[in-house]
Amino acid sequence: MSTYTETIGEKLNDLLEKTYDAEKGYKKAAENTEHPLLKPYFERRSKERTDFKQAIKSEIKQFGQNPETEGSLTGKVHRTWMDTKALFAADKAEAMLEESIRGEKSAVAEYKELLNDTQLPPSTAIMLKDQMNRIAYDLSTIKTLENLS
Repeated sequence: MSTYTETIGEKLNDLLEKTYDAEKGYKKAAENTEHPLLKPYFERRSKERTDFKQAIKSEIKQFGQNPETEGSLTGKVHRTWMDTKALFAADKAEAMLEESIRGEKSAVAEYKELLNDTQLPPSTAIMLKDQMNRIAYDLSTIKTLENLS
């Protein structure tokens, strides 16, 4: 039988931190572009990460642990890097898309790693698979947008 352990709680909190970072990163990307396709795309991704964040927090609380309340220092540094790169890039839209693709690939890998934990309770595994599949789908959308920009 699958059980919720402190280790799983720590892994979910790590994922939660990264979800905060992605939410803020997409919000920042939306603020940094006026591209008619990218701005709403980034806004939707930020909202999606807000929803992911709430689901992860609920799952952590359901098993009696305290969820993280903000993103990581690494995420803050990355957003600053995105701002700097966008400022100096000849094609800001392309630079932001490249960062989005990199981030989404990393997110899918992290979800896969967490899903490989055989001790995940069914509710946690279902939630994580759903989120990972949505991110993977978003990754294919980003690649399509890259061709349009």
